Amino acid sequence: MKLRPLGDRVVLKFCAAEETTKSGIILAAAAQEKPQTAEVIAVGPGALVDGKEVKMEVKIGDKVILSKYSGTEVKVDGTDYVVVRQNDILAIVE
Repeated sequence: MKLRPLGDRVVLKFCAAEETTKSGIILAAAAQEKPQTAEVIAVGPGALVDGKEVKMEVKIGDKVILSKYSGTEVKVDGTDYVVVRQNDILAIVE
């Protein structure tokens, strides 16, 4: 199955969560924070919002930082993805 986002939506795959702290302490799964960095898997065509065209600024393969509790999580073929609107993406990691 393949996900194809509509409008100004973006499909993201979370990057791996940090399993150790900077000082080397191993974190239990329950103590790990939800990752805020993700890779762009698919991008919608854009949309009209309030009569203005929204152009997509991200592209497939970009690493991005997103709002902490944004989007809708889905599981496709055993892989977890999150679908967000482009305005939930805070920055592109370069």
